Amino acid sequence: MFWLALIMGVRILIENRIMENLLDRITLNPNICHGKPTIRNKRYTVELILDLMTSGMTEKEILDDYPALEKEDIYACLAYAAKLTKTKTYIRTA
Repeated sequence: MFWLALIMGVRILIENRIMENLLDRITLNPNICHGKPTIRNKRYTVELILDLMTSGMTEKEILDDYPALEKEDIYACLAYAAKLTKTKTYIRTA
């Protein structure tokens, strides 16, 4: 049991580090796209990539259409969206 717990703990640490590395690709700059989250200070917003994926485009199709992007950029957008959904507090509005 000890080794299993240790392995799981190490796995979580590695996953968190990978996510943080991905999130480093997401930038917030008030001079680019009105301060929306973008990929590596380029004019590709996280919103654009998520919309493309939602419309059914594959990773390969996105990368073919936007050659300045890398697959890690797409993963970074997903990591950013996932992080936003991990709220700690919910406020009832009605």
